[in-house]
Parts: sequence; C-alpha cells; structure tokens
Amino acid sequence: MIQQQQVGKRNLAIMWFANFFVAGSMTMVMPFLSLYIETFGNFSDEYVKNWSGITFGITFVTALLFSPIIGRMGDKFGRKKILIFMGLGMGISMFLIGHANTVLELFFLRLLMGFFSGFIPLSQAFISTQTPKEIAGRVLGTLQTGSITGSLIGPMIGGVLADTMGYAFTFQSTSFFILLSGVLVFTVKEYRIGVSKKSKKHYSSKEVWFHILKNPILLNVMLISTLVQIANFSIQPILSLYVVELHGLENIALFSGIAFSAAGLGNLFMARKWGALADRIGYIKILVILLLLSAVIYLPGAFVTNIWQLVVIRFALGLTLGGIIPVRVAYIRQEAPIEMQGEVLGYNTSLRFLGNIVGPLIGGFLSGWFGISSIFFITSSLLLISGLILIASMQRHPELVRNH
Repeated sequence: MIQQQQVGKRNLAIMWFANFFVAGSMTMVMPFLSLYIETFGNFSDEYVKNWSGITFGITFVTALLFSPIIGRMGDKFGRKKILIFMGLGMGISMFLIGHANTVLELFFLRLLMGFFSGFIPLSQAFISTQTPKEIAGRVLGTLQTGSITGSLIGPMIGGVLADTMGYAFTFQSTSFFILLSGVLVFTVKEYRIGVSKKSKKHYSSKEVWFHILKNPILLNVMLISTLVQIANFSIQPILSLYVVELHGLENIALFSGIAFSAAGLGNLFMARKWGALADRIGYIKILVILLLLSAVIYLPGAFVTNIWQLVVIRFALGLTLGGIIPVRVAYIRQEAPIEMQGEVLGYNTSLRFLGNIVGPLIGGFLSGWFGISSIFFITSSLLLISGLILIASMQRHPELVRNH
C-alpha cells in the first residue's frame, strides 16, 4: 500500500508537468488566433471574428466525436498508451499549423488536431482511477494547478514571442513542449485502485448509459459541462479583439496574454482549495456555489472601459471557474464504477467539447452582430441557468446528494 501511494504521488507529479506543458503550449497561441488569421490577407473585421470562432471551435468537433471511444479504449487497454499517442499527434499538428498560409489550411489543421485533443481530460481520468474517493477533489485540484500554471505562463510567453518573432514561429516553437509532454508519459506507471477479482471487468456502452441515466444528478452535472464551456469559450477566441477595443494596438499580443492569464492566476489560487472543500462538504453543493458566483462575476465584463478592469474581472472569474472541473471529475469518480470511469468521463469530455464548439461560434457571431459586450450577458445567463438546474435537481432528488 505504501509503495502504491509513492507511485501515485510520482505519477501525479509527472502528469502535473505534462499538463503544465500542454496547457502552456496551447494558451501560448490561443489569445492571438484571430490576429494570426489577419496575417493571411486583407479581411474585414466581421470576417476575422467569424473565422476566429470557426477555426477555434472546429478542433473540438473531432474531439467531441472521439472522446467516448478514447475513454472506452482507456478502460479496456489502459490510458498510458493513449496519452502518449495524443501528445505526439498534437505536437505534430501544432507544428504544421505554424506553416499554414491560408484560412482554409488553418481550418483543416485545427480539424486534424482535434483527433489528438483531450490530453488534459484523459490525464484527469488517469489520475482519478488511482485516487481514493475521499481525497479525489484535493488530488484532482492539485493536478488542475498544473494546467492552470501553464495557462498562466503560456499567454505571456506567447505574447512576447509573437511580438518579437511572429505568430508562425510561436506555433512552431510550442509544438516542442507538447511533444515533451508525450515523452513524460512514458515514465508513469499505470494502476487502478478499487478493483477486485469480483469486480466486473468490462461494461457495455448500453450499461454505461443506463448507469448515467438512472442518476439524474450525474446526468445534469454532465450536461451542465456544455453550458459552462459555452460560457467560458465564447469570449476566448476574440479576447484579443476586445483588448484592442479597450487598449489599442500597442503591444497587443502581450496585453492579450495578460488578460488571458489573469483567469489562470485566479484558478491557481483556488482550484486545490475548492477541491479539498468539496471533499468535506459535498461536490454538488460546491458546484452550485461556483456556478452562481461565476454568473455574478462574469456580467460586469460587459461594462469595462479599460484593459485593467477586464484583467481584474478575469482574475475574479478564475477564482470560481477554477474549481468546477476538479470538483466535477471528483463527483464522477465517486458515482461511476472504476471499470467504466473512462467511458463516463469520455462522454463528459464530449459534452465539454460540444460547449467548446458552440461557445466560439456564439461569441464570434454575437460580437459581429451586436458587439463584444453582448457576449458577457449571454455567458452570465448560462452560468446562472446551470446553477439553477443543479439546485432543482438537488431538491427533486435529495437522496442522491445526501452523502456528497
């Protein structure tokens, strides 16, 4: 048991750094995707906004379709091999994006990258199956700080690189760090706790679906993943354009990186604390609190008049949104048998990716029609609705939240 705990701590440390490199690399380029599109030709603002949303969201179409399959393969064959495959594939895709010359090339390369996306959600499933239920929130919160730290540092490094070396070079250089993440996974040891000889070895997809549907709160938690991601991703691909409105074009990539990183800093402060708190008083209760707080914090973003007000709001938003993912995964860890967790988390990841698709599209088109400020009204409403749905589920099925 002691040796297993030591292996678990070592795996957690390795996956922390792997997530750090992946998240840092992805966020190095995410804030200026719209600016990269502008380098391909002389386009109108509406064209750039629309294609920013499309190229940002298309990655998640293929990721949405393949996440349950990947989760099921992880349950059956182990997640280590899949994590290595995804890290290497994503790194190569990112390198090729740095050589794109047209919007269509960028579109198809982002589509290709979707096959290898989901590294961070899969790593959460990898660590989750090695973690006792009673400390799942704290451990997954700790893992979350790896991707958060990368997300915090990545945009600022990306901003400096983009301003000094150009956007294409920044894409190419980030591919190295993603490849490094895939190499790190070679050094982890895979095992699962809570599996006995009497445990069922495999569940059919029909059995997995039945398990989800018979627990309305679990189903709602998974469906809410979509609404949360719509709220979170609607502003991200056009954040740099909002920074231009507030601050102007001077050092735009750097200031876009700062605005993007502010949410990561808030995440870093609170993700582990929210997870530990949820372990003690209940995952569903904490999720409700986080959703309602996020709804209140998001709304003032529509009324900011300078870049630093936006930075403060994104920092405050990070304090709340940072706890949602580890608390949600910890809840699924508690509700799903270990032998089907990969597939259940795969469906949850697909629902998240659905939000990642819809969010940028809504953000891109809303900003083109009504201005960027309109996005904050919509996203605040979605977060509020998510919290109210979960409250209604708790009241209707109190027996399902009694022990959480």
